[in-house]
Amino acid sequence: MAKEGHPNGIMVLRLTREKKKQKTRSKRFLEIQKLRESKKEYEVPTAISLMKQMSSARFVESAEAHFRMNLDPKYNDQQLRATVNLPKGTGQSVKIAVLTQGEKIDQARAAGADIVGGDDLIEQIKGGFMEFDKLIASPDMMPKVASLGKILGPRGLMPNPKAGTVSPNITQAIEEFKKGKVEYRVDKTGIVHIPFGKADFPEEDLIANFMAVVRSVERNKPSGAKGIYWKTAYLCSSMGPSIKLNIKEMLDYGSESSD
Repeated sequence: MAKEGHPNGIMVLRLTREKKKQKTRSKRFLEIQKLRESKKEYEVPTAISLMKQMSSARFVESAEAHFRMNLDPKYNDQQLRATVNLPKGTGQSVKIAVLTQGEKIDQARAAGADIVGGDDLIEQIKGGFMEFDKLIASPDMMPKVASLGKILGPRGLMPNPKAGTVSPNITQAIEEFKKGKVEYRVDKTGIVHIPFGKADFPEEDLIANFMAVVRSVERNKPSGAKGIYWKTAYLCSSMGPSIKLNIKEMLDYGSESSD
C-alpha cells in the first residue's frame, strides 16, 4: 500500500477525498453541474445564462459574485470596502433601522425606514433587539453608537461612512438601500462576495447588475494593491455550482458597457 508521503499515496488520498466530496453532493447538484465545463473560463453573458439554467432549487436563489483579489487586508492600504448601487435592484426587501434625533426622526419615517429611534433604540439593541437588515445613523449619533461596537461589529451591522450607513442625508441613504444599494468588503483571505440580484431576473438585468459590481470593485481598487489586481472571478446561484469567468473579457465587457 502506498504511503501518504509517496506521490502515489498523495494521489490516492486526493481521489478518496474527491469521492467523499462527491457523495456529499445532492443528485440535483451533480446533474446540473454537467451543464458547464469545470475548467472553462466563460464570457459574462454565457455565464449568466448558464447560472440561470443551473438554478433549480425549490426557492428563488440569489445570484452571487465571488472575486479573489490580489489583496492582503491586514495592511490598511489593501483593504477594500465600498458600496454599489445595483441598477436593477436586489430582488429582496431590506428592513432598515435608523438611529437619529430631532427633526430627522420624521424625515426617516417619511423616507420609508422600518424602525426609527435614538437613545431608546440604542437601549433596545443593547438588550438584544436585532430585527433589521441594515442600520443607518446620522453623524451626530455616532458617539453614542460607539457603545454598540461589540454587538453590531461581528454581525456586520455597525454604521460606517464607507458603507454608506453613516450619512447626514438620512432620506437619501434610506432610499438608496431600499432601491438596491449593496455593501461589500474583502475578507481576510482576499475574497469579495457580493449578491447581485435573484436568479429569476431577466438575463439583461443580471448582466447590468453584475457589471455594476465589476466596475465598482475596479473603481475602488486600494492604493496599496500590487501586481495583478484580479486573480479569479466566479459567479453562481446560491445553491448552484460556480462558473469561472474570463477576467480579461469581463473587464473589457465592463469597459464597453460603460462607454
